[in-house]
Amino acid sequence: MQQLADSATGPERGVWPEGGPVPETRGPADAKFLRMHPAGDAPRAGSLRSDHLDRTSHWHYHDLHQLDYALEGVIELETEIGTHLISPQVAAWIPAGCRHRATLHRSPSGSIFFTDDMVDRPGDQVRGVLVTPLMRELITESARWPVNGPDSKLRELFFQTMACLCDEWLREESGFFLPAGSDPRVRRALDFTSANIAASLADVCQKAGMSDRSLRRHLKVETGLTWEAYRQRSRVLKAITMLSDTDEPVTAVAIDCGFETLSGFSRAFRDVMGEAPRDYRQRIRNPIAS
Repeated sequence: MQQLADSATGPERGVWPEGGPVPETRGPADAKFLRMHPAGDAPRAGSLRSDHLDRTSHWHYHDLHQLDYALEGVIELETEIGTHLISPQVAAWIPAGCRHRATLHRSPSGSIFFTDDMVDRPGDQVRGVLVTPLMRELITESARWPVNGPDSKLRELFFQTMACLCDEWLREESGFFLPAGSDPRVRRALDFTSANIAASLADVCQKAGMSDRSLRRHLKVETGLTWEAYRQRSRVLKAITMLSDTDEPVTAVAIDCGFETLSGFSRAFRDVMGEAPRDYRQRIRNPIAS
């Protein structure tokens, strides 16, 4: 990817099969193969960190499976079937051969790559995977072994273990991406909604420069969601982070995430996650006991 090739911490241009300038692409049909290992070398697992990039990649695909994540902010991930936001709460699983492109906004982010034989059920479409505290720690630790770094037995064992956990994480995949619109006005509306829990639809429309009717129509076409459904997802995403990373009581989490009642919060959380907020917190904090 252009942004990876230009990154001080990314792979060298030599990872490109052709070498030289990174090719331009118009759409998924023109996606180019991006090799994450030197020509002639066997593919292997490794990590890639991108911290200060603000650009959109060309359309491409890999011969490796990819776990894409954002430590802060969001990444916009576009595939042949739509655009989604990757957040610190939801990573993206991108199976080998899946055509995609990504837009980064100077937020710390990166990817972990696995060879195609390391994961038993990789699937053939991008999937959302909830980022648990364990996954977050492993993602941080993986930075020790960049894709273009030296081999070691510890490196091999680390990524083998993480690949086994990916099998488990994918069995509990989340269809919980936040969709991203292509219309700049829709994007402003969605960004404002996510960042302002108490914002009303009137506030959002004013920020986006759209009427209520126009925003609802464009939002439904571009994301398949109503504004209320998008706001609900944003609130539950924030709650996932608070339940994972803080000791705030569940009632306080509900209030901080914009829910008026604990019962309404529990119902919304269960609709998305399939379990109550307290059960979710217990499970992710005590994975062995659960």
